[in-house]
Amino acid sequence: MIIQTGMRTDIPAFYADWFANRLREGFVLVRNPYNPLSVTRYELNPSVVDLIGFCTKNPAPMLRRGRMELLSPYGQYWFVTITPYGREIEPNVPPKEEVIDSFLRLSQLVGADSVAWRYDPILLDKTYTPEHHIRDFGEMARALAGSTKTCVISFIDLFRKVKNNYPEATAIPPAEQHRLTAEFVRIAAAYGMTVRPCGESPELAARGADCGGCMTVRIFEQAIGRNLNVPPNPKNRKECACYLTGDIGQYNSCGHLCRYCYANADRDVVRRNMALHDPESPLLIGSIGPDDIIHHAAQESWIDPQLRLTLC
Repeated sequence: MIIQTGMRTDIPAFYADWFANRLREGFVLVRNPYNPLSVTRYELNPSVVDLIGFCTKNPAPMLRRGRMELLSPYGQYWFVTITPYGREIEPNVPPKEEVIDSFLRLSQLVGADSVAWRYDPILLDKTYTPEHHIRDFGEMARALAGSTKTCVISFIDLFRKVKNNYPEATAIPPAEQHRLTAEFVRIAAAYGMTVRPCGESPELAARGADCGGCMTVRIFEQAIGRNLNVPPNPKNRKECACYLTGDIGQYNSCGHLCRYCYANADRDVVRRNMALHDPESPLLIGSIGPDDIIHHAAQESWIDPQLRLTLC
């Protein structure tokens, strides 16, 4: 099966000690965000976990003190977000130069097929104009050349949480989305990268983007060098072609506090949750209570042992 770590929070950036402890102990507990008394236990064992997916703005803590060695028995796929924004939008994200350096080191460890650059969300204001984006995208693409084959882009979505945290944010008109996508595709191609929009209109394919999905089974298969027989996955929104699986994170626990974040509803709640974090607990936030009901997830390897013929 596939375990995800990054759709609710940034585990590598803020909870690397905890995650390393979970790998050592061989299991993790996850509280259901919609039914808090329901807790799922996932075994962290390469016999049943074929790949662990990450989405982070700062992989550096996971690159320290032997933590990557703990991950070495598992297939991995890393999305690392690098954007041009300053602290007025991303208050606690390290400078992009530091994240680029961490990205390059990560790529050396896991390979270019197992790490993707996310340039998202794309937002526009008086500072971050289309020209600003095109210039910074080009500089970043040049710095990352050879370390990845994929750049994932998306335009800001005005979800309810985003509107609450970033009320001045505005939607980007389709014409501007098309123009920026065409420029990014042109730049990325010069550095050996494919641009994959995340949850955007399939019309962007006309600008040269690959709209087939950014977290697909095929992408995971390329990362691990094996074929997968996966069960049906009904979790996608209609714009998304990705294969989404169980996430071990928790909402309202990401300390980056980015203004455009959809996973944090309230900064005070985030601070309270982070104060409850115990690196020794099997739960990311807090501990098991007497009323909690623990369910064991059904887990099995999805590796396909059969060879498949590829038609050219």
